Amino acid sequence: MNRLMVNALQVGIAAALAIGLSACNRDASADAGLANASSSAQADNGVKYARVVSVDPVRKTVSNPRQVCHDEVVTHSEPPKDQHQIAGTAIGAVAGGLLGHQVGGGKGKTLATVAGAVAGGYAGKKIQENRQQANVTTTTERKCETVNDTSTKVVGYNVRYEYNGVTRTVRMDHDPGDRVQVQEGVVAVSDAH
Repeated sequence: MNRLMVNALQVGIAAALAIGLSACNRDASADAGLANASSSAQADNGVKYARVVSVDPVRKTVSNPRQVCHDEVVTHSEPPKDQHQIAGTAIGAVAGGLLGHQVGGGKGKTLATVAGAVAGGYAGKKIQENRQQANVTTTTERKCETVNDTSTKVVGYNVRYEYNGVTRTVRMDHDPGDRVQVQEGVVAVSDAH
């Protein structure tokens, strides 16, 4: 009985293998038929494709000038209007002369008046010089400068493709992918993506 079971099992396995192989052959025949239909449809339409070997982006550096502005505090100093302290000298000379005139008599009075005027003029000049300050003003001024920002952008693609054993290169405006449509060995205008 064991032998009978072993034989039945072997027959069952052989039948399963035969059915499986038959189904595989049927699928392979169907795929071959589709491939032949596809290639004949491709040949009928005149559409041919070349295999893309490499795609290299072509880059261009672009300069984008822009203006950068900022506010800056600027201090201006103007010299005093009476740079030589004439007013202080004159007032000091008059005051000194009056004081000197009060001292002494005769020729001494004249000498004291002159000496008082000279001393008063010098003192008046120094007093005005010490009190006088330059006229300082502060303003905010807008300062601008041009700065160049550079960026790189892709302007095209150098595409190397192989068709009928010949490798060629063409520049395209986009990355075509794995294949390009060709006509008579040259990349067509409407290439495949």
